[in-house]
Amino acid sequence: MTQEELQKAARRQPFEPFRLILTTGATYDIRHPDLIMVGSRSAMIGITHQPDKTVYDYTVKVDFLHIVAIEGLPVSSPPSANGPTA
Repeated sequence: MTQEELQKAARRQPFEPFRLILTTGATYDIRHPDLIMVGSRSAMIGITHQPDKTVYDYTVKVDFLHIVAIEGLPVSSPPSANGPTA
């Protein structure tokens, strides 16, 4: 993974949530652009205890050498004002 590839995913407009897959098999879901900071050789990922939060509880540093893939995450749509769909 390169800095440019990760930065492109993090800055996409409109933002599309994505998952980072590491060489260890670990995954990190990036659901908001405020929860990732891309550096020259690594990224700081903000981890939240609740998926809809935009403020992190703690951070994890991930070196680009360990990122093997980025995959898109489904975007959840807001509930309808008329109630749930059948």
